[in-house]
Amino acid sequence: MLIRVFIGESDRWRHQPLSIAILERLRREGFAGATVFHGVAGFGARSHLHSAHLLRLSEDLPVVIEIVDTEEHAARAVTLLDEMVDGGLVTMEKVKVVKYAPGEKPIAKK
Repeated sequence: MLIRVFIGESDRWRHQPLSIAILERLRREGFAGATVFHGVAGFGARSHLHSAHLLRLSEDLPVVIEIVDTEEHAARAVTLLDEMVDGGLVTMEKVKVVKYAPGEKPIAKK
């Protein structure tokens, strides 16, 4: 399953950026993987444009968190996100995972 969480850069969870708080919680609870993407522009339910344009510096740029895991974990993620995300959009869809393997460990330099 793929879960996408659309939030703002200024969103917080217990005095910490919400995106980082979600990422850390997912890792702690054993999820397969998640990535945080920072957007350069976007708008949401209120149609207010958030942009990184130089003449219009926004303090609340869009952030998307993508979570990929099994259906069982996805159900747990929805409960977790319901607790942590006050305003935003959460979507879920089935995906076909073609490859899932940890990358090679870097060779230690001496």
